[in-house]
Amino acid sequence: MVNKDQVKGVAKQAKGAVKDAAGKVTGDHQMQASGKADKIAGKVQKAYGDVKEDVKRSM
Repeated sequence: MVNKDQVKGVAKQAKGAVKDAAGKVTGDHQMQASGKADKIAGKVQKAYGDVKEDVKRSM
């Protein structure tokens, strides 16, 4: 089962990867940094969702 935090986290990671790549291509360092931040935030949110799911399964 997948919860909303896992889905949102993966989506945020994808959005961040696109922004990071676009920033690299255009030379926009601010967009690139924003993309990297989104990727990290997405990883954290997905990890939170993973933990919630593990707890739910163990009950």
